[in-house]
Order: sequence, then C-alpha cells, then structure tokens
Amino acid sequence: MTTFPAGEQTHQAVLPQQPALESVGADNPGSRDETAHGHPAAARGTGREHGRGETGGQGTRARQRHAKSAATVAQAAENGSGDTPPHNSPPYQGGIGASRVFVLSKEGHPLMPCHPARARELLRKSRAVVARHVPFTIRLKDRTLAESEVDGVQLRIDPGSKGTGLVLTDEKKETSDNGAIVTVRRGLVAVELQHRADQIRHCMRQRAGYRHRRRSANCRYRAPRANKRAHPAGWLPPSLCHRVDTTLSLANRLCRYAPVTEIHLEAVAFDTHSLSAGRQLRGAEYAQGALAGTTARAYLQAKWDNACVYCDATGVPLNIDHLHPRSRGGTNRITNLVLACVPCNQAKGNTPVEIFLAHRPDRLARILQQVRKPLHDAAAMNATRWQLIDALDTLGKPVHSWPGGLTKGNRSAMGLAKTHTLDALSVGHLDHQGGDAIVRFPSQVLVAKATGRGSYARTTPDRYGFPRLRRARTKQHFGYVTGDLVQATVPTGRWAGTWTGRISVRARGQHSLSTPVGRFNVSHWNLRLLQRGDGYAYDLRPETGPSSSRKIG
Repeated sequence: MTTFPAGEQTHQAVLPQQPALESVGADNPGSRDETAHGHPAAARGTGREHGRGETGGQGTRARQRHAKSAATVAQAAENGSGDTPPHNSPPYQGGIGASRVFVLSKEGHPLMPCHPARARELLRKSRAVVARHVPFTIRLKDRTLAESEVDGVQLRIDPGSKGTGLVLTDEKKETSDNGAIVTVRRGLVAVELQHRADQIRHCMRQRAGYRHRRRSANCRYRAPRANKRAHPAGWLPPSLCHRVDTTLSLANRLCRYAPVTEIHLEAVAFDTHSLSAGRQLRGAEYAQGALAGTTARAYLQAKWDNACVYCDATGVPLNIDHLHPRSRGGTNRITNLVLACVPCNQAKGNTPVEIFLAHRPDRLARILQQVRKPLHDAAAMNATRWQLIDALDTLGKPVHSWPGGLTKGNRSAMGLAKTHTLDALSVGHLDHQGGDAIVRFPSQVLVAKATGRGSYARTTPDRYGFPRLRRARTKQHFGYVTGDLVQATVPTGRWAGTWTGRISVRARGQHSLSTPVGRFNVSHWNLRLLQRGDGYAYDLRPETGPSSSRKIG
C-alpha cells in the first residue's frame, strides 16, 4: 500500500507529511533502527532474550544516554538521533514534542513508535508502507521483530464519564547531576476518547416513551412488562457498558500498534453522599440525608420562604416543580426541586429553567446558586470502576490501579494543565524527592469521538413512535459503508480536484463526501478506499487547549 498524492484540497492531517520539529537523517542498518530511539543495530538472526521479553542482538545491557539532568534528557529525546544533543544547541526550553508515529514490523508486530520525520524518510525511501491513516501507522518492509530491539511502552489511562484520556509513555533510568538514578517519563502518543453515553441514554428514553405512548394511545390495553426481570452478574446499563467497551476497544487497538508491556489505570471512588451534602460527612451523618427530621415540602418551604421562586407570589397554592424537567433527564433530588405557583408551573411545563428565565438573568442566577451539581458522572464512575479493571485484564497485560490523589499530585508537581490526556500522563508513581520527572508530552492530541456503526432500527418512527418508513436492510453500497475514509478524484465541475474525507453512502451510487470545506456528492467510480470506518470520528487538537482543533474524518 502506498501513500496517496497530497493535492491542494487533500487534508494534511491524514497524511504522513506533518510538519516536524527538526529534520532527521535517514537511518541505515549499520547505525540505528527505524524507531529513532537510539538503539544499536540488532545483529541479524541472533534472537537473544531481553529484559521485557523482546528479542534482539545486543544482549541485556542497560542503555545509557549519559544525560546530566532531566532537561538534557528531554532535549536528547527530541533530537533526530535520539541520543545526545548536537553541539552548540540551545538548552531545552519546553516539555512539548511531536506525537510519535506507530511502527509495525514486516510481519505486523508492533515496534517502538518513531518520530514523524523518521517515518517520512522511511516512506520516501520505500522502506515502509502506510498501514493505517488514523491513527497514522507505517509497516516496515525490511525489518522483522527478531531483528529489532524493543524496550516497550506503558499505557496510562485516565477514565472519565464524558471522556477518557489514554497516553503511551516510556520510562528510562538516567543519571542526574549528583549521581543519583532518576526515572524520566516521556509521553509519546496522546488520545482523548469521547464517549456517547448521553446519546445512548437519550435513545433509550425515547424508545421507552414510544412504548408507553403505543400502549395508551388509541390502542388496546397492553400491560407493561414486569419490573422483576433478573440481570446477570456484572450487568451494566447500555450507557455505562458503552464506556467500558469503548475504553477497552481503544486500549486493545493501542496494544496492537505499540509494544505495550503494562497498563496503569486511575481508579477513583467518589463519595456521592458527601458530594450531595456539600461537605465532608462524619460518623452517623452518613445515615442521615438532607431531609432528616423533616419532609420535602417543609424543607422547600423553609428554603424558599414559602414563596414562588419564579414570581415571589405568597399566600397562594404552591406546587413542587423540577428545575431540570423529568422528561429531560432531571431527577427527584432535593436540590432539583423548587416551589412554584400554579400559573408559573403551567407556563414552565417541561422547559429548562435556563430557557424559561432567559429574560430574567438575575433571578436565574439566584436560583442556580442553590442547585448543586448532579451526581450522574460520579455515579457512572463508581459503577464502572471495577468492570473496567476486569475488562483490561483480558488484554493479557499487567494492570496497575492508582488513586486519583496520586495523579493530582504528579500533575501539580510537574505544573501541567488539567486535561484528560495530561492526567493520564501523570497516572502512576513518581518519586519527586528523588528527582523523578515528566519531561515531555505530545504537542497534539488525537481526539476519537465515538459515533457508532449505525442503528439496528428497521423503521423510522414518527413523532408518536409509530413506523413512518422502512430503512434499507443493507449498509454497504458499491463496496462502501457510511463512515469510510476515502480519496475522491473529481475530474470536472465546481469540486474538481482531489479530496479526502468521510462518506455517507447512497443506494444509487452517488455518495455524499464530507470535507473540511463542505459536503458534495461524488460517484463511487471516482472514489478510492483509504480506511474502513471503525465507529469513530477523529480530530486533532493542540495539547495546550481545544480551541484550534481540526477535523480529519
């Protein structure tokens, strides 16, 4: 497989020609291997065992860079050769480096990731071919696993309710200025996984609403199903199971592209009772809630001075209203309840309070000050913590769990910002007193947003939940499926040129192509498949902030 030509319209984010921080000379079998980590060339056909189970030809002697400090080590890491920095070079001023490129051996086994400049050189000399575009992966044509020396990398995961950070790192033992042995950690590849649990929850509630509507509207009575249906051990709701499955899927993919030797996971348990109370509870306070010794109505009457929170009406009948409506995912939590008069309650209906009081921002701010943050995210993390650890054990790698306080301490000591990927980089033990440090993190983050692979529904319902039209039974048309990454060559017309993007298939063969500058129809005859759709949409964003992200599929 060869790379496609980079035309003017072809999006550069999916090509190997990404700008490098420095130029790197071509490697040769007599000097260093393709991974740009400074390993000596492996002797052909030796196959001696190394410390982590990989094979190579230089024995088990620990490699030394003779770095004088963590800054020197970081500078050497960004050097083209991966060894000592060049003469008369300026001191290393930052901890940001280019994201590494995945490398596979001739038979498809993962090798150490290499610098983008090294990957471009290998492709230019036809020593490697493109194995995958996103995440970008190359496969060597003249190097096997037995002929390479592979140190191995660590996969560090920071799970979250909305998103999960995954970072590949390597740790080296170096000698500091005072002669002590310190651990230097570098971030090689950073991936942010965005879950679609909210979309799944919305679809499940919509489907339940359709069922309830069909049982009661102009139809014969049909009793609902029993609520005592048993679930197997370890069962999770679809929205929570999705978080575990997608994290496991992406971790498994990274293990196929990189030589992962161990997995480090942040395992956090949230005290939801203390979060609900807004303070640290002690002793018997855990057995009491906000309504201890009173009722919900009496509690709200005392809290809101027995008046309507929307119009301050007093001396009139007051109803209990949900700020965040139940039909939109609101709960019966006491912080979500207020008192409202009958006219205001009927006028608000199921409208969110932010929309209902949009013309009265002062009153809206006063009401929202009394509302505490929902506990959906904390409850989701508590429910999936052990299931995620058990799922990662199936990958066959040692899994180490670490507390969240350790992650926060490492991130604060290194002066890193609060992001999922930087939190993942900080997972695991670091002896700050002994000089251990994080000296590098990738400058770009690959954002993988879970989009799914379509719907199981056979019909499209109307607003009442009744079938409106039938959906196509086949998803593949003329060899393409919605979500495939393709290259389109349009010969004439307004969109003449070469384009790269994701497609939405049509049965007539005129597929819809989405590009960074717009969407247009193109015939399947003018398409060339680059990568099959895998249920994710990919973006690139800088690690310093998500403001300037660019879409690549």
